[in-house]
Amino acid sequence: MADRTCGEQIPHLLNSYGIDTVFGMPGVHSLEFYRTLEEAGIRHVGVRHEQGAGFMADGYARASRRPGVAMIISGPGVTNASTAIGQAYSDSVPVLLLTAAIASRDEGMGRGMLHEITDQRGLSSPITGLSAMAYRASQVPQHLARAFARFSAARPRPVHLSVPIDVLGEPLDTTGPVSSLPMTPGADPRIAAQIAALLIAAKRPVILAGGGAVNASDALRRLVERSGAVFVSTVAGKGILPESHAQSLGSTLQRLPSCKYIADADLVIAFGTEISEPDLYVTADVEAGGEIDPALLEPKLTMNGRFVRIDIDPDVLIRDYDPEIALLADARLAAEAILDAMGDQQPDAENPAETVAAIKEANRATLSPLEKAHDTVLKAVRAGLPPDALIYADMTQIGYTGCVTFPVDNPACWHFPMGFGTLGYALPAAIGGQIACPGRATAVIVGDGGFQFTLPELATAVEQRLPLPIILWDNDALGEIADFMKARQIPQIDVYPENPDFESLARAYRCQYTRASTPQEVTEAVQGALGQNGPTLIHVHQSAGWGDAAG
Repeated sequence: MADRTCGEQIPHLLNSYGIDTVFGMPGVHSLEFYRTLEEAGIRHVGVRHEQGAGFMADGYARASRRPGVAMIISGPGVTNASTAIGQAYSDSVPVLLLTAAIASRDEGMGRGMLHEITDQRGLSSPITGLSAMAYRASQVPQHLARAFARFSAARPRPVHLSVPIDVLGEPLDTTGPVSSLPMTPGADPRIAAQIAALLIAAKRPVILAGGGAVNASDALRRLVERSGAVFVSTVAGKGILPESHAQSLGSTLQRLPSCKYIADADLVIAFGTEISEPDLYVTADVEAGGEIDPALLEPKLTMNGRFVRIDIDPDVLIRDYDPEIALLADARLAAEAILDAMGDQQPDAENPAETVAAIKEANRATLSPLEKAHDTVLKAVRAGLPPDALIYADMTQIGYTGCVTFPVDNPACWHFPMGFGTLGYALPAAIGGQIACPGRATAVIVGDGGFQFTLPELATAVEQRLPLPIILWDNDALGEIADFMKARQIPQIDVYPENPDFESLARAYRCQYTRASTPQEVTEAVQGALGQNGPTLIHVHQSAGWGDAAG
């Protein structure tokens, strides 16, 4: 299209990359983004705070496995969204942050212009894979092509594109072809054959998969079954192999029995994971219980056997752990190449089903009394949801427990802010997830503290008429921090804030409310919420005797 402004062309450019939804809040500097938004067939979901737009774009991307877009103003819009963008960066989520900027002639001048940041690009650089400023309209298509190329073929971290308000008004001709997207890197067959040989000879192999292997679910299942390997995932990889599978230990890197098995394995192959500190995180009540190996408090996984690493990010291949073989490749293509290289050769490993069952039982025995109470509630939530439901959990103690115990049999179903670890993630991210997958059951698990970080987005869920069950775990505290303070003999300062009346709060937002005090009530409340024409706050208080219900 010729004879149109840059601002008018941007929605059409987004649509050419398959974008049909954006999350945002109109502002005086971003008005030109909206001129042709409906014409381009793009839905705009209005938020109550720019942080919510970032989290919604994140949740949308995780559920759909397509880029999410947050469209906001310059200056305070960027700073407000930065926490959500930092979370997406840490968890490798493809989010495009599209923002306005002050006029290009004023950029970096410090003249006190409205919404001015002297270096907006520099502000977002540490939390994005790419932060770019379009100083001419002709640069916008190039920058968008760079963004979607990264989303398609590299580690999918956020991209921030700033477009100054004067550039939005410049003419832009987009009649040329849209840049084609690159393919993800395949596996070198020679290296795949070396890995296959190690796997065939291994007696106690382990396959460890993270969020970078979510697209490899089918290939990894075949590789696990073909090789006789024990499967373990990080939290981001939860459900890549069904956690009910006889060879799966689930996401249990925080549990000593699983870690001991990995330490004693003669071969560990890691697909798409940093094996980062948060994946080995031990909660305060477990630490305080004194029933844990001190080595687990160190952010390092012990591996005494051979180690192979497969990742799309070359930096990850050599970070923290020294692999015998490092393969730069897409996880799915690598798994398929290894399977091909194995051919008809018979692996030495025996079926580990009995061993896995014993380790699972040993892992369950490590649950603290508080975790058992959480697990009772989580089982009740699981019973109320279909198997493929999307679950968004916040940084809350019941969420930490759910990362280990909540059973998930499908990839990209359990979503948790693992890397950056921000509170307030779950509600807006779930809104994005349900908008990405309309008709698919979606639930929120959140604590009383984190819920209040992004509480205003409850209005967005009501406005969008989303049937979201919001399970609110209420312990009248910043529980994890309070427990750590207690365990380390630090005065518990300001970790028991006074909560609002959550029922009145829900009613004020025209949100359904119910209180659940038994597992059956939780299950029934979740099931009922899925049939509503808006969200339901399901208030679950820690004091309701869940430990007794757990037996």
